[in-house]
Amino acid sequence: MSDFAGMEDLLQDFLIEAGDLLSGVDNKLVDLERTPNDTGLLNEIFRGFHTIKGGAGFLNATELVTLCHLTENLFDKLRNAELAITPDAMDVILAATGAVRDMFNELERGQQPSAADPHLISQLKLAIAGNLVGGASKPAAPAPVPAAAPKAETALVPVAPVVVHHPVGDDGIDWYALYEAVTGVSPASAGVPAAAPAAVVAAVEPSHDLDGKSADDIIKAAIGRRASDKPGYSGPTGRREVERTRDNSIRVDTSRLDQVLNLSGEIGLTKNRLNALRSDILNGRSDSETLHALDVAVSQLDLLVSDLQNAVMKTRMQPIGRLFQKYPRIARDLARSLGKDVELMLSGEETEIDKTMIEDLSDPIIHLIRNAVDHGVEPTHERLAAGKSDKSVVRLEARQEGDHIVIIVADDGRGMNAERLRAKALEKGLITDEEANTMDERQSYNLIFLPGFSTASAVSDVSGRGVGMDVVKTNIQKLNGTIDIRSTQGKGTTFIISLPLTLAILPVLVVRLAEQPFAVPLSMVREILPIEAQHVQEVGGRATMVVRGEVLPIYTLSGLLGWPQEHVAEYGVLMQTAERNYVLAIDSFAGREDAVIKSLDAFRPKGVAGVTTLSNGQIVLILDMKELLGSSADQGGTTRKALLRDRMPVAA
Repeated sequence: MSDFAGMEDLLQDFLIEAGDLLSGVDNKLVDLERTPNDTGLLNEIFRGFHTIKGGAGFLNATELVTLCHLTENLFDKLRNAELAITPDAMDVILAATGAVRDMFNELERGQQPSAADPHLISQLKLAIAGNLVGGASKPAAPAPVPAAAPKAETALVPVAPVVVHHPVGDDGIDWYALYEAVTGVSPASAGVPAAAPAAVVAAVEPSHDLDGKSADDIIKAAIGRRASDKPGYSGPTGRREVERTRDNSIRVDTSRLDQVLNLSGEIGLTKNRLNALRSDILNGRSDSETLHALDVAVSQLDLLVSDLQNAVMKTRMQPIGRLFQKYPRIARDLARSLGKDVELMLSGEETEIDKTMIEDLSDPIIHLIRNAVDHGVEPTHERLAAGKSDKSVVRLEARQEGDHIVIIVADDGRGMNAERLRAKALEKGLITDEEANTMDERQSYNLIFLPGFSTASAVSDVSGRGVGMDVVKTNIQKLNGTIDIRSTQGKGTTFIISLPLTLAILPVLVVRLAEQPFAVPLSMVREILPIEAQHVQEVGGRATMVVRGEVLPIYTLSGLLGWPQEHVAEYGVLMQTAERNYVLAIDSFAGREDAVIKSLDAFRPKGVAGVTTLSNGQIVLILDMKELLGSSADQGGTTRKALLRDRMPVAA
């Protein structure tokens, strides 16, 4: 039974609010490390932690309150200038916020949080006492050691014992004051012998918090789960009902709900007007004044429904900053574990994106940031040798362009070498010699998205397995988006992700095969071209077209679907994906539509992404072009002869 029976709603409200507060605290801590004299920022961090502690106290989460209180004491020392901010101190503080996040996961499972790691508690107490090894603060003054002392009869209770790294007395630390700060007991009452300070050192000396931590552990500390976990995962005993409740909740500005309510009222009034006009017409009134009033009412209803649709869509939109706030800490900890100095700069956090897309974007951006910190950014000595500053900058930016959201992840590192990428792909057997010789620079960059591709010479905790970038491409394509790469050797690499504003409405191009309509995502369509015999060439037994100097294969829609080609294809749709450009041969097209997608959960044929209803009431299938190309026997294209000649229907 849950420890919070009858308090589920309160618990969920706390977890949502406290989770946002903790992400904000992590962000501000990374900023504070860059600007240690910003007292305003430190006060904001203190207030955020104090609010979390207050909510935890209301839920009687004693261990969470204890950890928050201890961390607050350290913040208080820092803001009173009694201690100085150093990277080692920041490691301990961020380890504490990671432990708080782990406790949130236990609360989410309906359990009271277990006690924090004693080693973390000892590190916090060391930092508060001003004696954190590595330079957390001002060291305590040395104290004289008595010449003789009676042998202790009471055994020392060790606190996270580790190997002693420094000779006793060399650093001038008052070990007895330090022991009392860590254990809460005076050395005399504990029976600690005056001549045995080495025992105290063994009991309390911390190790660097990031030593030995994998990239997945660093990510888990920052966002509460590993990059390899499924979204919403919180451990094998997690309550899936709770996770779904949290994942499906959304914060909506009341002004947007007011707008929806007002539009609903106006639509109701227009409906009443239409009912009255309908009655008049049924009673024989068909004069020009009545018909004009009907026309005005229908036009008004059309406008109101469009406004209502837009208003409802806006209630699904959330600032992307809520996603971005996870990443500064991840970049900071990864860079520190790799011995690099990296600053993550955020831009466009106010840009709004569909709530349903935020969860699926989390992992791709994590992988891109990891890739930038590990592969893109050079070590400090390489940067200095190349005439660059020792600190590198990774930029994470979002902006709206028309009906798309553009997300950019850019670094100022070493850039990508197209020739090296081709050689690595050949070495791993991912491409053939013929493919390598025909690849341009853009196609060479896209090799990094192939499963199993990696330029790392050895597998590490951060990279080397060739999985991360494949995850990026797959998740972006699931969102009907595209990803493009631009790189300059010696200057850096930029990844540009383009996504539709929302997944609920998908702009599509309606194409026809004979009289049967199909819909393809408009985001993949570059242009529509006439297919003329003199422009079709045969290369390697396959029909091709040259479009602005680029030789593109031609795929027939009938061949992809496995239908007989009954007519000569009149038009070609120039399609663009991350992997390839090609021409899709169709019989005709019906124009552009904004499709409301309905999924086929119970039965989903291969190559079908969903269904929609056109403005004329006709139901059409929305095609998954990537799946069609991967599963069809026509994936190599069609011959010129088969494309251009009439083929009569097969006789019964």
